[in-house]
Amino acid sequence: MSDEDLLVIEKAKELAKHTLKVTSNANRYPKKFRFSLVDKMQNKSLEIYEMLFEANRTDIKYYKRDRLELQTKAITYCDELNFYIEMSYALGIINSASMGNWSRMVSDVKYMAIAWRTKDRKR
Repeated sequence: MSDEDLLVIEKAKELAKHTLKVTSNANRYPKKFRFSLVDKMQNKSLEIYEMLFEANRTDIKYYKRDRLELQTKAITYCDELNFYIEMSYALGIINSASMGNWSRMVSDVKYMAIAWRTKDRKR
């Protein structure tokens, strides 16, 4: 496990924590969005962490393809979470500052995962 791998996993943990904290606020996300938007956002943020954690635990020597697939799923889930964040802004649930901060967190995880996957592909 390299320091970079650990850092992307730590960032994914922070993202999941932030997502759960923001979306659990009933004053910010009304009940009418609980099952349509909030559940998806919470699940995606947790799945991003899970995919990266599993990828890190997957032995690249024997299961390179599986590891790359887990990394790719995490990257895709980042794009999906960003869509939900943008939708939250479009619906007037969050303001532009909140959207920007949250999207940056997602982008950090996404681009770190891309760098990790690129490095693994070259092995």
